[in-house]
Amino acid sequence: MPEGAPPVLDVRDLRVVFRTRVGDIHAVNDVSFSLRAGELLGVVGESGSGKSVTMMSLLGLLPSPPAVVTGRGVMFEGKDLLRLPDEEMRTVRGGRIGFVFQDPMTSLNPVFTVGFQIMEPLRKHLGMSKRQARARAAELLALVGIPAASARLDDYPHQFSGGMRQRVMIAIALACDPKVLIADEPTTALDVTIQAQILELMSELREKLGMAVIWITHDLGVIAGIADRVIVMYGGQVVEHAPAEDLFEDPRHPYTQALLTTVPKVHGERARRLTVIQGQPPILGPSRTSAPSRTAAPSPSTSASG
Repeated sequence: MPEGAPPVLDVRDLRVVFRTRVGDIHAVNDVSFSLRAGELLGVVGESGSGKSVTMMSLLGLLPSPPAVVTGRGVMFEGKDLLRLPDEEMRTVRGGRIGFVFQDPMTSLNPVFTVGFQIMEPLRKHLGMSKRQARARAAELLALVGIPAASARLDDYPHQFSGGMRQRVMIAIALACDPKVLIADEPTTALDVTIQAQILELMSELREKLGMAVIWITHDLGVIAGIADRVIVMYGGQVVEHAPAEDLFEDPRHPYTQALLTTVPKVHGERARRLTVIQGQPPILGPSRTSAPSRTAAPSPSTSASG
């Protein structure tokens, strides 16, 4: 995509507050980023940093109440997703923007066949007949590398391995040819061999289909191998945003530097204790609207264009 071309997704000053009986929980604070066509944006940070909440809020997937989502805008295909009526949002969610959730075993419905679950968005969003949807569902299972795809449409989620269930989730997310795919830690529960297969699959699909991808993960090694740009989140805020190569070679924010030091080194050093970041992630309760740093005195967010 040319440098001057508009992004496919542009998020500006996104905020998420959970209203509770004990006060407001400020889960996401002034998060901004953009996504270009065909680009993979990595989103990293510890548990509780706001990664998943940020992405779920874009598609109206947070229960409201208690969630209140505000911001200057989330622009996608000329529309502000924050201000779309529910009916229009349903056409975007699962249609133009796909979402792969963390745990395929709990995300797939155990009482319906995988074929039914892939066919559902095809019939709802694209108006396909049952026969057309079944044929397309078989194509999608084959696309994500499931053997005997037509026969496996009639199988239930428990009849698939963890890696195969994740492939089914990807097939569902791809069903309506989305322009953007959000993958929320899709390889977390998988062994390293299956993880490598899923990463290779996503790379092939991104190249073949030309879609943009947001990849949420704890795994800095994964991000180093697949991302074009990376945003680092801490306490509901973006503390660093840079091209992947720059971020790993020259991290600017103390928190990013601390994260990178926790990655085990396999070669070149004598055995040593693993580095840990001291303390706990901040609890963004009613008395706090921003997160103190555990790595240094407060420092401004760091951003690099690319």
